[in-house]
Amino acid sequence: MIDVSHVWKVFGGGHPQRAIQMADQGHSRADIQAATGSTIGVRDVSFSVQRGETFVVMGLSGSGKSTLIRCMSRLIEPSGGSVGIDGVNLLDMNDEDLRTIRRTKMSMVFQHFGLFPHRRVIDNCAYGLEVQGIPKAERHARAAEMLATVGLTEWANHYPQQLSGGMQQRVGIARALVLDPEILYFDEPFSALDPLIRRDMQNELIALQARRPRTIVFITHDFAEALRLGNRIAIMKDGAIDQIGTPEEIVAHPATDYVREFTTDIPKTKVLTASAVMRPGQALGGRQVAATTKVAALIPLLFADAAPLSVIDDDGHVIGSVAREDISHLLEDEAR
Repeated sequence: MIDVSHVWKVFGGGHPQRAIQMADQGHSRADIQAATGSTIGVRDVSFSVQRGETFVVMGLSGSGKSTLIRCMSRLIEPSGGSVGIDGVNLLDMNDEDLRTIRRTKMSMVFQHFGLFPHRRVIDNCAYGLEVQGIPKAERHARAAEMLATVGLTEWANHYPQQLSGGMQQRVGIARALVLDPEILYFDEPFSALDPLIRRDMQNELIALQARRPRTIVFITHDFAEALRLGNRIAIMKDGAIDQIGTPEEIVAHPATDYVREFTTDIPKTKVLTASAVMRPGQALGGRQVAATTKVAALIPLLFADAAPLSVIDDDGHVIGSVAREDISHLLEDEAR
């Protein structure tokens, strides 16, 4: 649904193409800035996001992840490349077409909620519909439905300052959802929240995706959050992508030392599944587990009974087997 192709963003200097040329030649950010006065914010980034997928872009401060998502929505103009939405290049759109697609096809949720303090919660939630000219009764009805979805029905007639930070963030999510967008962009929406509230909001997003899948691009600096939310994860460093993969692929096979640093303290048994550790062939006996079963859930089964388990796919077909020794090295790694 989203196709990001060779996107660049160069800030300052007045000669973006020279900066891009130097970057293509392998010069560092520091060298480029010294020679051109330009800073490379996003460096030749390409990836695709499938319809209904939650695609997480993860990186530390200054990695370029927030700049990237702003380029994807054209809140800032890329210096090069293309951003396709259902095959149409966003960078070729005029202002009117861009406004239309933002109002009807995509919504964005920021870390800072941007709620109007003088408007009630329900009016904040319905604001996008108001901009579209939807009659008040209809937009309030749709806003009330979204507030119920995020558990804020009883707060509809309150003002933002009467809500906690986590509740205000839920209003921001409801405001994005009320437009029924096909695409949701999240830019570190939970990073300012307390840990317990943050986990609640992650659970809420997972539940929303289960009820009605949307195409989501989610920006975070928290690797644990990326693992929890993402169908796939892109890890950024210095404006470029170091690795793209499923949570299992990232944890089991980090492509660079930078990525490996993030995976060091991650409990692999809680991320990897039976499909990641299985071997070819069917196990003797009748015990079976789904391919998506976490290794942590296999441990009690294999240590209560040493007989291997057959691994089955969604259609019930055996695709491999897993034995006690297949997970012993993971347990040894975690013990160290």
